[in-house]
Amino acid sequence: MMNIEREKIGALGELLATPKKIVIVGHTNPDGDAIGSSLALAEVLRSRGHEVLCALPNNYPYYLRWIPCSGDLVIYRNDEEHRTDAAIEKADIIVCADMNALTRADALGEAVAKNTTAKRVLIDHHLQPSEGFDVAFSYPESSSTAFLMYTIIVALFGKEAITATVATQLYVGIMTDTGNFAFSNLTPELFECVAALSATGIDIPTIYNNVYNSFTEGRAKLFGYAIHRKMKTLLGGRVAYMSLTEEEMRRFWFQQGDNEGFVNYPLTIKKMKMSAMFTAQTGFIRVSLRSRGDVDVDTFARRYFNGGGHKNAAGGKSFVSMEETIAHYIKAVKEYHEEGNV
Repeated sequence: MMNIEREKIGALGELLATPKKIVIVGHTNPDGDAIGSSLALAEVLRSRGHEVLCALPNNYPYYLRWIPCSGDLVIYRNDEEHRTDAAIEKADIIVCADMNALTRADALGEAVAKNTTAKRVLIDHHLQPSEGFDVAFSYPESSSTAFLMYTIIVALFGKEAITATVATQLYVGIMTDTGNFAFSNLTPELFECVAALSATGIDIPTIYNNVYNSFTEGRAKLFGYAIHRKMKTLLGGRVAYMSLTEEEMRRFWFQQGDNEGFVNYPLTIKKMKMSAMFTAQTGFIRVSLRSRGDVDVDTFARRYFNGGGHKNAAGGKSFVSMEETIAHYIKAVKEYHEEGNV
């Protein structure tokens, strides 16, 4: 098992000793890890008498909508009945899952900040967590928040709490955040966890197909366009970047999540060390960064794009035009290279 301080488990156990009103919050542009870990915790807590609402700032990709209990997720941007605001106001405990700060949840995070009486719990694996949490499970060495969530659930309630439903939710989070077990932090403890999830009878091939083989035709064509027409390289082919404007995405009937994973593809080139993806959003450009080896894109994102994440996977935002964003990136890469970082 992952080494989590006994005092933190005890503190969370005390908070959950009697039925509570709990809100679980995920980050903007939620991924499989945010959704899977949040739903798994909610499932376990509800089975123990707690009243739980899971909220996300905005919608999530269509290929994750099959996950068990995903229909219970409340999308804050679309919450015309203000269920989330009401739940936050009455909450005894607010859990931030798979994010290191409330700012990662945009308007939803601002709503949470208004509740100054609820106990705040952080469960996350990103670097540099913010202050202000009553109990903080911050473990950047964990491959995913879902693996961390598994460890916490078992420590609190035992392995019997891991039903097939919970196991499916957690497996999605682990699988997607490890790139189907291809990234870093693949420890023996992680595979012991996966073995325990598998023992509940979950259908791993179906889970994989539901996530990775359920895209639209438009997404396939957009991917081909991005790689063939938009991928550019720097530093003799060791750094790459791609960009997609709103017009380009509309041309291929873009749905949220269709560009997920595009940023990883240049790293399949043997000598590639770093890759970036710039995607136009309403009011800003989303910056996704990936690397391998010792190239630290977390530091790069914090320095140049007001972002952060992990050493080999990070992101940020740009509030200038696409052309200016790309020019800024090219200049930043050259500077980073001159310092010996890439």
